[in-house]
Amino acid sequence: MLSVVRRILAFDRRGLASLVLFAMRRRDGVPPGAVAVSYAGGQTAMQVALLGVATVEVVGVEFLLRGLGAPEGLRVAFLMGGLFSVLFVCTVITGCITRPHVLTDGELRIRYGVFFDLRIPREAISSMRVVRDFDEAGTITVEDGALAVAVASQTNVVVELHETITAVRPLGRREEVRTVRFFADDPSAVVRGSGGGRLSRRRLRGGRIRRSGGR
Repeated sequence: MLSVVRRILAFDRRGLASLVLFAMRRRDGVPPGAVAVSYAGGQTAMQVALLGVATVEVVGVEFLLRGLGAPEGLRVAFLMGGLFSVLFVCTVITGCITRPHVLTDGELRIRYGVFFDLRIPREAISSMRVVRDFDEAGTITVEDGALAVAVASQTNVVVELHETITAVRPLGRREEVRTVRFFADDPSAVVRGSGGGRLSRRRLRGGRIRRSGGR
């Protein structure tokens, strides 16, 4: 339990750091010569809309409580809770923008904001290909040795490995995985940058594209 609390506090620290990085127009963990692979484009519009709703809610609740003559202590409590929600959404947005996936000569680093970070050595990669999936069950899931790091329920790159590697989920649970699916704003560029990945597109009825190998 203590380790979970520590990880949550670490999320908060890294989230606040992301706000600073965003303000400075800098990115975390992208060394010179590396390829930064963005993934935030698939969700930013939805998250900004959520931020707008949260902001309007803070203002609306404050006016409502004032109109009802609520005690100042109650108003402050609601205001602090609302502002924390706004701050949290901001850190999620900026965390995903400032912490992209990273492709270097030595590794493929797959991330989701401040919550997930997986380093895959290049020599461990058997193949990398574009395969689109639009119905992922969650943001970070593992099923039958297959890890999915999705954006808006979507993944579009599949990485097959020579052997299993250990992935650490956001709250610390360890999983052995041999296949990794993730989302990139430009999946074809990722595969080209990997130098040897092959494109694989399988269409289903209705125009959907299925990943190879099943879930």
